[in-house]
Amino acid sequence: MSTGKKAEHAVKRIKGKIKKDTGKAMDDPYLEAEGKGEQAEGGVKQAGQNIKDAFKR
Repeated sequence: MSTGKKAEHAVKRIKGKIKKDTGKAMDDPYLEAEGKGEQAEGGVKQAGQNIKDAFKR
């Protein structure tokens, strides 16, 4: 996986976690759900890149 993509996916997961935790602290279910979605999206994209890398070898 390229370093740029790896960093991009990690940032997406971290950003999602921050939104999720902020939503939980502020009792905002919309923000919390949005954060969970971003966190999951970053994880899925990262897993997809790992699979691509495995087949390149």
